[in-house]
Amino acid sequence: MELYDGRPENTKGRLPREIRTYDFLDALGIRYQRTDHERAGHMEACNEIDAVLDVVICKNLFLCNRQKTRFYLLMMPGDKKFKTKELSAQIGSSRLSFADPEDMLKYLDIEPGAVSIMGLMNDREGAVQLLIDEDVLAGEYLGCHPCVCTSSLKMKTRDVTEIFLPAVGHTYKTVRLMGED
Repeated sequence: MELYDGRPENTKGRLPREIRTYDFLDALGIRYQRTDHERAGHMEACNEIDAVLDVVICKNLFLCNRQKTRFYLLMMPGDKKFKTKELSAQIGSSRLSFADPEDMLKYLDIEPGAVSIMGLMNDREGAVQLLIDEDVLAGEYLGCHPCVCTSSLKMKTRDVTEIFLPAVGHTYKTVRLMGED
């Protein structure tokens, strides 16, 4: 794997959702580094990508309440364990579960394995509430997918929270996850 500054020169074979991500970041003036890789469908693969980017790739979970009336995108460090009970108490929503792939596509234009904060640029209705673990916010940089799981990005956390999120009309709620029962 190699590390590149910015978007790929050759976009042949890349999905439109990935190119839209680069277009959006470039239009906002957000600098990012990129690496291309095989499908990263599990955290072990992400650990290799972390080493190339020199950043911790966030674990991104797309969640919903039992009634499927509230949707949440949770960003947390990949090495933390997710405990629904712990998060439910902080956001006042019981019975959280993983949202269906159809909802992921509908709201974020993302498929399983590629869940990313970048998908919020596709949530024009504001249907998804962003939740970010405090440890992610404490880092100078964060890693995420550009709406596909075959590339990963590194960008400044501050650029994401202060430029990207306002541009897509989203705010975030800080959560504190310990990974304990």
